[in-house]
Amino acid sequence: MAVKIKTQFGTIDIDNDVIATVVGGAATDNYGVVGMASRNQIRDNLNEILRRENYARGVVVRQEDNGVAIDVNIIVSYGTKISEVSRNVQSKVKYNLQNMLGVTANSVNVIVQGVRVMND
Repeated sequence: MAVKIKTQFGTIDIDNDVIATVVGGAATDNYGVVGMASRNQIRDNLNEILRRENYARGVVVRQEDNGVAIDVNIIVSYGTKISEVSRNVQSKVKYNLQNMLGVTANSVNVIVQGVRVMND
């Protein structure tokens, strides 16, 4: 499915993979986020951090009447405050979707799938 935006010149279709890439980039850009996780690790047989080309596996986009609902699966760094990292992810995802794509995020749900100890 795609998000459709009607303008005076026609319609713009934005695919869910594009939204997932923008969401994944915004999420991983925050301090304390190690990377994206697969939303179904058993089915995808992925227990590692997703790369940029696989962000769609860690993001669920649902169309709603006046926007989208986003689920983001992340892995956080050990020693960071998970609630604060999650709030920052929510804020940055909403901001990037509005400014880059013109899409309103009604809700951004952050699912923390794991905690990793980072080697210094």
